Amino acid sequence: MSNLIKLLPDSVANQIAAGEVVQRPASAVKELLENSIDSGATTVLLILKDAGKTLIQVIDDGCGMSETDARMCFERHATSKIKETNDLFSIRTKGFRGEAMASIAAVAQVEMKTKLHEEELGTKIEIEGSKILVQEPVQTKNGTSIAIKNLFFNIPARRNFLKSNPVETRHIIDEFQRVALTHPEVSFQMIHNGAEIFNLPTGTLRQRIVNVFGKRFNQSLVPIDEKTSITNLTGFIGKPEFAKKTRGEQFFFVNKRYIKNGYLHFAVMQAYQDLIPNKSYPSYFIYMEMDPAAIDINIHPTKTEIKFEDEKAIYAILNSAVKQSIGKYQVAPSLDFEQETSFNLEPLTGNREIKIPQIKVNPEFNPFDKKPTKNFSGGGSISIPEKPKPQEIDALQQFYSQNRNVAITENDGDEIPELLSVASDKKIFQIHNRYIYSQIKSGYILIDQQKAHERILYEKFSYSLQNHSVASQQELFPIQLEFSSSNFALLKEIWEEIQLLGFDIAEFGKNTISINGVPSGMKNTDYQKSFEQILEQVKNNQDKLNLDIQESLVRAMSYNMSIKKGKQLSDIEINSLVDELFACSQPEYAPNGKKTYLTVSLDELEKQF
Repeated sequence: MSNLIKLLPDSVANQIAAGEVVQRPASAVKELLENSIDSGATTVLLILKDAGKTLIQVIDDGCGMSETDARMCFERHATSKIKETNDLFSIRTKGFRGEAMASIAAVAQVEMKTKLHEEELGTKIEIEGSKILVQEPVQTKNGTSIAIKNLFFNIPARRNFLKSNPVETRHIIDEFQRVALTHPEVSFQMIHNGAEIFNLPTGTLRQRIVNVFGKRFNQSLVPIDEKTSITNLTGFIGKPEFAKKTRGEQFFFVNKRYIKNGYLHFAVMQAYQDLIPNKSYPSYFIYMEMDPAAIDINIHPTKTEIKFEDEKAIYAILNSAVKQSIGKYQVAPSLDFEQETSFNLEPLTGNREIKIPQIKVNPEFNPFDKKPTKNFSGGGSISIPEKPKPQEIDALQQFYSQNRNVAITENDGDEIPELLSVASDKKIFQIHNRYIYSQIKSGYILIDQQKAHERILYEKFSYSLQNHSVASQQELFPIQLEFSSSNFALLKEIWEEIQLLGFDIAEFGKNTISINGVPSGMKNTDYQKSFEQILEQVKNNQDKLNLDIQESLVRAMSYNMSIKKGKQLSDIEINSLVDELFACSQPEYAPNGKKTYLTVSLDELEKQF
């Protein structure tokens, strides 16, 4: 029998390695940005086309490479960071395994121009599928420029598994932000399809965070600073009142390397216990400096997971440091001397007059007077609504009773009319401000008010997208909202769908929109929070559930605008909710597949006794 085991050709071995190192365009972006940082660059430019599928180019002013190094960097396991085994326990650079460039060159067409600062000429190398096509001297700037074209051109199956351009772009933005947040001393710029997404000048860490995520973060950050013999902690955490319903800006960095660690995340969340609502998430940017020998960063191909020598001690230090920072803020929340005031100043125009603020008081105002007051000199008025008249209440009840009859005739089958048959008897009420109870012939029904409203809104928004017909209510004054660059890029991707759903919006400067109108029935006045939650849910729906952009948006809008658990409803609101639910084409289930209501028969109830 002949021998079966043979050495793999380098080209095949590189493609296998590329499966671990280069999973998507964002993986290549991460490797190139980290190489630029390791080269000592002070300016880094990232240029993308088609979410990196067509072009990924990184240009830096780092140290550059000699002709020999330029050629060697494309060889497997070629690195300048490690010479012996002991070096593995003192790693402070980004890349070190020597697989990135070889893996990228195996699955793309790569062109590199590089030049040492002290040399007159640089080196140009063109490589395709691990085969060198061109290697020659070239006139170029100091530093390195690497262009990756047509990623996975020779592996069509891998290319077909890539997500849509908006999804891949978000992954690239995530990697870009992680590198930019660890190096505020380096200026970064990102351009996608000719449009500038980020332009981050050098500055302090707070300035870098604000430039990446928006000016509103300037008021929400609390500094954290703790030095121990095990680790030094620095960075910022979010104030409790700025916690969000969706996971957002949460970053851990160890020795300027981004990591994921559920154990340390739990330490931060425990520090916020009883300070933020349930299922809310604070923002944090926590930087840890420690001895490289006390951690192992080579346990995962992407190096985002590391092993700590004494994890329990770090947990205790982190938890204590976060509690201490929150405590300092809670004692004196207004004395935030660390806040970057340059972001809060409005420029004065030449013709603008500075006026002393005046306080105007209405001397006739009586808080115990139930009659509406007239306008006063202060420019405002206070109106106390009167109790509805009996005939008005009768008219409303008659209106909803007519709607109930329409809802019954629109549904087929025997179950739903039977469920609603008792509603006219007014044996319907709310339980714990969460569920709606009603007696039916066979027992009783319990409706989840939030899930029911989600189903109603879901079908309403779906109809609006399909038929391009939506009701919109105009704002008295336009409202300006500013977003982070990543959220604004996502907003641009769903711009048309957002408008079809009833938002009258227009661009208003860099990363800013002006809201002139909102969907009819939208009662939440905190539009900044609503938009951010919608965008975050769209991301999650696309990434985790693999939904298309319209389905993701409709689900996000339905959840965000729905009546939440804990809200007390009037009798009219309860009846209206029931009517609209059973007028839906699929009233049984919410958009996420969970039940909107359940029925309990008398037989099932009897068994409980």
